[in-house]
Amino acid sequence: MKDFVTKFKNNSKSYLKTNILFMTFVICSVLNASLLRFFTVKNYFDIRPIIADIAVVLIIGAFGYFLKPKHQAKYYITWSVIFIIDCIINSVYYTNYVSFASLSLLGTSTQMTSVADAVFKNIMELKDLSYIWQLFVILMVNRSLKKKSYYDAVAKIENGKLRALNTLVVGLIAIGIFISMLTSVDISRLGKQWNREYIVMRFGLYTYQLNDVVSSLKPQISPLFGYDEKAKEFREFYETWDNENKENEYTNIFKGKNIITIHAESIQNFLLDLSFNGTEVAPNLKRLASEGLYFSNFYAQESVGTSSDTEFTLNTSLMPASSGTVNVSYWDREYVSIPKLLKEQGYYAFSMHGNNGSMWNRNNMHKSLGYDRFFSYKDDFKIDETFGLGLSDKSFFRQAVPKIKKISEENNNFYGTMIMLTNHTPWDDADKLDEPIDLTMTYESVNEETGVTETKTASYLEGTTMGNYIKSVHYADAAIGQFINDLDEQGLLENTVIVIYGDHDAKIKKSEYRRLYNYDPETDGLISEDDPAYIDVDNYFYELNRKVPLIIWSKDNNQSKEVTEVMGMIDVLPTLGNMFGFESPYQLGHDIFNTDDNIVVFPSGNWLTNDMYYNSQKEEGKLLREDATVSVDEIEANNEYAEKLIDISNTIIVYDMIKKQNETQKLISEYNNSQE
Repeated sequence: MKDFVTKFKNNSKSYLKTNILFMTFVICSVLNASLLRFFTVKNYFDIRPIIADIAVVLIIGAFGYFLKPKHQAKYYITWSVIFIIDCIINSVYYTNYVSFASLSLLGTSTQMTSVADAVFKNIMELKDLSYIWQLFVILMVNRSLKKKSYYDAVAKIENGKLRALNTLVVGLIAIGIFISMLTSVDISRLGKQWNREYIVMRFGLYTYQLNDVVSSLKPQISPLFGYDEKAKEFREFYETWDNENKENEYTNIFKGKNIITIHAESIQNFLLDLSFNGTEVAPNLKRLASEGLYFSNFYAQESVGTSSDTEFTLNTSLMPASSGTVNVSYWDREYVSIPKLLKEQGYYAFSMHGNNGSMWNRNNMHKSLGYDRFFSYKDDFKIDETFGLGLSDKSFFRQAVPKIKKISEENNNFYGTMIMLTNHTPWDDADKLDEPIDLTMTYESVNEETGVTETKTASYLEGTTMGNYIKSVHYADAAIGQFINDLDEQGLLENTVIVIYGDHDAKIKKSEYRRLYNYDPETDGLISEDDPAYIDVDNYFYELNRKVPLIIWSKDNNQSKEVTEVMGMIDVLPTLGNMFGFESPYQLGHDIFNTDDNIVVFPSGNWLTNDMYYNSQKEEGKLLREDATVSVDEIEANNEYAEKLIDISNTIIVYDMIKKQNETQKLISEYNNSQE
């Protein structure tokens, strides 16, 4: 036994002395992945992702042994750079989306170039660059080893193939240990990939990223495999799915009327109740909300496709794709949508946007959704005033009115979608907009020397990201007010319903909200957390504050009501459908007026009811009312519901299930006719 221990010690020392660069690579890579988790999901004491990261790094590192010792540094430096970039991208992405990046985002990278400056100005933080230390350590160790002629000495004793094989075996053993610690839920979520935060928490960064590579190929390979099983699940789901519109007090109240939907870029709900120095931030939206149907607990269920996800989800009552975006990866599928359903009633469908038609592949996607015409940027508008990413909202709306007038004269009914743009991040032009709002704070302060009370002015939100955002929203609100007035002057409101919805939240950091709600003008900082007036902007506050406005307004209809039931973007189609007389057989949402226990499912797997917000990654929730009670069985049932909803929606998208279902029904119909 003593000889065995001595031999083991000697072999261990020899291994460590002759594998310095490899061990440096492994330790640094695992530490960086752990650092990312500490900054993001914060599961500090979970050993499982560490074991998974070690296994992946060992297997990748093992292949370096197939190179001669003097060339191994290039291999490990290259992989270190790859891992560092991976950590930086995911760190930045998590700051913005509270999720992790996907390879499928490369397909949408052209959509991000126009707002790249926002990443560095408003999103990127010093911690996002902290992972670079790994490269410096690897380079320094390599330089030191070169000076000591380390690689020449190792070359004389190293059997590269044997070391590679041994390292692979150790890596596989680590994988075996890790797999033994998994649950069926873990394995299921890894395969589906949509719950990214959960996967990183359980499987580590590198397993997540490798699995993501496979998931990102789904648009190409998924339709080739597993169709029969998915088709069976699809049929079984809709056999029991209660998605039919039922009559209520709002049934057909707008049937036969025109519809103009206003896609209000990045406008959030909390803005409707804000005012500064006597000036309301969104007076027009507030007025329309008070005069129409106002849904005050409404959430956009968008994923990485942001605005494009909302356009898709609203028009189809389906969830965004779990991998990639529908507009870029799945635009050529067949969908049942609001434009198509209304066209069956004789409507003309159009959409308008003040940006390039290629943005989010709208030129193609809007055709797939059933729009007859897409008006965009230089093709259809005179570029006489630009702010931010393209044509200003005021010019956009001003030029749109004559086009809508002509459409109304040529068609009995129309459905139009107006996609706003000026309020898109990064709001650099906020101070150039023609709707000024003063975001300073006036306060009373006692002069310590004289004892006299003085009136002072503090900067408050001036020059901050939140301040620029609020100024931009104030302008966007004015543009909406102008648009409504111009439509009225042209007689276009007499038989038209206006639907206004925020497409998603503004993706502003928590620190900006803390300043908004807890500002101390005396110090130009924040009030103490012990102050009774202090508002704790924690993760739950941040998530719940992401709700956006939904307003249904008509000039000649006295429908004034605030609807407080929680509601998601997938509920818009069935809710409007009941009002206008259409419905989709594949709608996953519900008419909000036919339910009092609605559930909003987010693409991450999180969900929201009137009683609880639940974070499925952290497996914890927050009760929203003091008298609310939610049982464990309810939570489990809602988790199953959320997972099923996401899975069925993804099945429809990836496998082009609606088209295949229609083809099957057509064949059955032709066969039956031939037998008659």
